[in-house]
Amino acid sequence: MHSPDGTSGTRAAAPRPGMRPEELGSADFRADHGVAYAYASGSMYKAIASVELVVRMGRAGLLGYFGAGGLTEDELDASLRRIRAELGDHRPFGVNLLASRPDREDRTIDTFLAHGVRRVEAASFVQVSPGLVRYRLTGAHRAPDGTVRTPNHVMAKVSRQEVAEAFLSAPPAAIVRDLAAAGRITPQEAALAHSVAMCDDLCAEADSGGHTDQRPLTALLPAILTLRDRAAAAHPAAGRVRIGAAGGIGTPEAAAAAFVMGADFVLTGSVNQCTVEAGTSDTAKDLLQHAQVQDTALVPAGDMFEMGTKAQVLRRGLFFPARANKLYELWLRHGSLDELDPDTADHVQRRILGRTFEEVWQEVKARYASTRPTVIERAEEDPKRRMALIFTWYFAKATRVALEGDADSRVDYQIPCGPALGALNERLRGTPSENWRNRHPDDLARLIMTGAAELLSRAAHLTPSSRPFAAA
Repeated sequence: MHSPDGTSGTRAAAPRPGMRPEELGSADFRADHGVAYAYASGSMYKAIASVELVVRMGRAGLLGYFGAGGLTEDELDASLRRIRAELGDHRPFGVNLLASRPDREDRTIDTFLAHGVRRVEAASFVQVSPGLVRYRLTGAHRAPDGTVRTPNHVMAKVSRQEVAEAFLSAPPAAIVRDLAAAGRITPQEAALAHSVAMCDDLCAEADSGGHTDQRPLTALLPAILTLRDRAAAAHPAAGRVRIGAAGGIGTPEAAAAAFVMGADFVLTGSVNQCTVEAGTSDTAKDLLQHAQVQDTALVPAGDMFEMGTKAQVLRRGLFFPARANKLYELWLRHGSLDELDPDTADHVQRRILGRTFEEVWQEVKARYASTRPTVIERAEEDPKRRMALIFTWYFAKATRVALEGDADSRVDYQIPCGPALGALNERLRGTPSENWRNRHPDDLARLIMTGAAELLSRAAHLTPSSRPFAAA
């Protein structure tokens, strides 16, 4: 499957006449995951990438990642039971693993291992964590042919080169030693750690819905590909890591461009949110269905408010983006709620929050009282921190009302969305699939991959003299 230097011998084939969608991208990706296409649907927070979506993809012989972020432990457990009951042991699926507090991450890993989850999509990591290393190495063994096998597959979504480098490396030796000493992995698993990379698939996440660094795919993907090839010289296992493309993938043209640039697979996100199976409200889908490429906006990410991290959301017909950015501007300029002038304070409470600062604070305190009391203790001592918690209550509410389809709060919907959906909507205009009630994630996969294959086949038919901008 791999060449002697450790690099994959099944990278994307060059465009040629008669190319089929099953031939695009990496054959290793298709074989390792047991799927028809080098394609996956990515996770979306709060089970927007729902059980139904993942099951539909799996039954079609395609890979979908369940949106576990933001779920309670009981909700995650119940969801994994349903997925396993529907797909059995042989159809593909994966689950999202968001970077989190070590204790919560450990409990999530325990749940994954208990349910036999063999694929995770690692997102929002800035460095490799002990929990992720434990998941990666559990079950590692040397096969009869001498190769090291890791039954637990990791797809890492990255938008920064230093994070990509960490995932292309072997598990950090200090973390491996600590896990082995604590009995979290076996001595045999620890001994094999130096022979593997931290991931099987590394997805270059460009400008996307939700959390985004807004990197252009045409710059990010080549940089990550070059980094992978350079890393392979020092760590051969890095050469076997497949590099994918995400962010802006919503049409055949976008997928074809990614494969031409050297992507081993593509991953879609926003477009799947506007399907029957997506776990958000019909009202939110009605809004998404009409989105155009320009109908998104950047807002502070509610879960990383104080860090200044940005998220991309739907703007068309909604007040949420303007209100979210207003709250962040006020937080930057003031040290406490007491510094707000009376008119501004009144506007925020009546028009944005819909209740008083004290009412919101009591809700925030009730939320953290039993799970993370130190959060409240810190905020009681730091008025700027308290202001951040009160303002981000609005972000959580905006997500909840969008998922529930609360008609009275429609203008406050927070709907993660990237420009890819606008491009897909334009392509589907005038067809039965213009209406989201006729859209399904596996059908979108076929449309994107079949169209990409057709585009690349046509490109291969062009002679040098007939290609656009050919030299005279």
